[in-house]
Amino acid sequence: MSGIDEDVRAAELVAAEDKAEQLFDEVARRGLIEPGVAESVVSDRVRDLAADLFGVGRHWHKRVVRSGLNTLAPYRANPPDRTLTDDDIVFLDLGPIFAEWEADFGRTYVLGDDPVKHRLRDDLPRIFDAAAAWFDDRPDVTGAELYAHVCQLATEAGWEFGGAHSGHLVGEFPHELVDGARIESYIAPGNPNPMRRTDRSGRRCHWILEVHLVDRERRIGGFHEQLLTLRRTARGH
Repeated sequence: MSGIDEDVRAAELVAAEDKAEQLFDEVARRGLIEPGVAESVVSDRVRDLAADLFGVGRHWHKRVVRSGLNTLAPYRANPPDRTLTDDDIVFLDLGPIFAEWEADFGRTYVLGDDPVKHRLRDDLPRIFDAAAAWFDDRPDVTGAELYAHVCQLATEAGWEFGGAHSGHLVGEFPHELVDGARIESYIAPGNPNPMRRTDRSGRRCHWILEVHLVDRERRIGGFHEQLLTLRRTARGH
């Protein structure tokens, strides 16, 4: 799909994210995240729902369901499977593939009434929006600069930023290689490249922004991610 029109490519990425958001809304509506079930069970429920609703048979990265202490763990970790409790905080990080187009979507849920957990959940989209607005105002911003700003926003809100990076490229499956040897594919320290550029195939770079906030003293964290460069506000919706 390297020769695909840029407008079509953008529309397909947006459509993939819209389906991912519908999937997450349906997960919440059906109560699939509930006390007394293991993270692995929630993951399987979401996998099956994605297949039923959209015919999704592949995810471009591992399905991540984290609760309680496990919400502190970075993406690459594989903490022990944990059973959700009545007063838990839980996040989902999924990368479903819709007709060969990648989505990457993350949201946080609170099962009980703990005010700190609710504040953490509510701060995630707020910090995402603040970082996105900062990005919009800086045409030449680099990956390293945006990462530093996201960390600053987290600190100002009373949290610690929990990730070694705060996002990455996204596109057709499989998208341009994202690994530790290609720092230019990440919103991360050490990436001096402007984010608004074309990739090695000459296509416009599109980015996912991730916000992972943690409170190590309380042993809780939360996660929020979605498109940065093609998000709704940027599309005028």
